Amino acid sequence: MNYLPGTLIDIGSKNYGKIDIASEVLDNIFQTGGLMMGQVMAMTGLEGYMVQNWVKRGFVSSPTRKLYSKRQFCRIVIINMLKESMPIDMIVKLLSYINGVLDDESDDLIDDAQLYNYFVNMAFLCEQNKTAEEAIDIIIKSYVEPVPGACKRLSKVMLIMYNAGLATKYRRKCEQLLSELG
Repeated sequence: MNYLPGTLIDIGSKNYGKIDIASEVLDNIFQTGGLMMGQVMAMTGLEGYMVQNWVKRGFVSSPTRKLYSKRQFCRIVIINMLKESMPIDMIVKLLSYINGVLDDESDDLIDDAQLYNYFVNMAFLCEQNKTAEEAIDIIIKSYVEPVPGACKRLSKVMLIMYNAGLATKYRRKCEQLLSELG
């Protein structure tokens, strides 16, 4: 199966590596509105108490009428992706850095849905033998800076996210190899 990074959403082999697939898939999922907690849990593999804890601590805004928006879902997925290789306080710092605030529903320089889509595009480009820096340059080429320095912030965050993902991948590989020692 081919999953969107940080989720259990199978995108199939024909869509794997397709640019903007995260945006396309999530737009389809959110056509009818938000997701209930059970749906968030099913799509991320997270326990409900963990998501509720992130809401309580202010890492994710509260759902509206028990429905999580696309932006909130992407925030949850980003935290989920990074939590294996970064302490939560560093994830909070990273998410605050890109926009200057932690709020996931503010008028951001870049919202979490855009950031997640950019990250997925970057990961796919890197799998096609692009360096992280080359992939970032390709992805943010069309990004219009709302304020000076926004591109630089976005580039730094994407590079950190990518390296955190690699750290998780290599940690899992080491665990697998160690388990095979007997």
